[in-house]
Amino acid sequence: MRQTIDITEAGLKPPARLAEVTLDGSDTGPEYGSECIKGNVIICPGGAYRWHSPREALPVAKAFAAQGWKPWILYYTVSVHGETLGTAPLCQAAGAVRRVRAASPGRPVILCGFSAGGHVAASLGVHWNDECLFAGEDRSVIRPDGLILGYPVITAGKYAHRESMEMLAGPDPAAAEGNLAGPGYYGLEAHVDAQTPPAFIWHTAGDSTVAVQNSLCFAESLAAKGVPFEMHIYPYGEHGLSLATMEVEEPEKHRYADAHVAGWFEQCVQWLDLVFPNPHDPA
Repeated sequence: MRQTIDITEAGLKPPARLAEVTLDGSDTGPEYGSECIKGNVIICPGGAYRWHSPREALPVAKAFAAQGWKPWILYYTVSVHGETLGTAPLCQAAGAVRRVRAASPGRPVILCGFSAGGHVAASLGVHWNDECLFAGEDRSVIRPDGLILGYPVITAGKYAHRESMEMLAGPDPAAAEGNLAGPGYYGLEAHVDAQTPPAFIWHTAGDSTVAVQNSLCFAESLAAKGVPFEMHIYPYGEHGLSLATMEVEEPEKHRYADAHVAGWFEQCVQWLDLVFPNPHDPA
């Protein structure tokens, strides 16, 4: 990693960090604007808004780097001692997009999140134009160009991941400070509109932690609003598979390498190339 940038909002502990990852894993990777860089991917690892899964951070960054996408990792503020986070992770994601866009003008900025990190990414995808939260700034700058969502936390309803929702809104969501639109603010499927960025979504039907209905309801909302998306639902596999390769295998938690599920990454790269073609690629 070349540098880390503190993007913590005032008073939040622990701090939020945006880590820049070089394309070749050293300190001499291609600079911003190099024609070999297709765009930027900001990775938001999961962890129920309590921690950041390392399996969903650097291994994913290296995989995107190998495909010509400049990787960044957003270590957004998490609730270590049960603190209510409110909209802090959302605001930090906006700050990350703003900084990366300034550093890489003219290149797409994609948010990629897993589990709770998927909620961070999708939150900015649906709330980037919130006039109250982002008053007084050019909100088009913080709109991600695309979303990559792996087994994301989405809904606050019947199929909600309750632990994540409580970290954001507290045990009583209606009373939570920063809950700008009432109890449903963190139920993201209700806030999709025609300006929500295009999305690539994947999940496993066998996920016993974050129900597959989270992805299904988000896709249904995207379809209803005419937002382009690609979705892959794999029949088997536990929650938290990350790349589903040997490198990130975690047998003690029933997270096994799976060549079929691992195909999501190649499909995702093809989706990126389709939706965000590199103008410097030879015709």
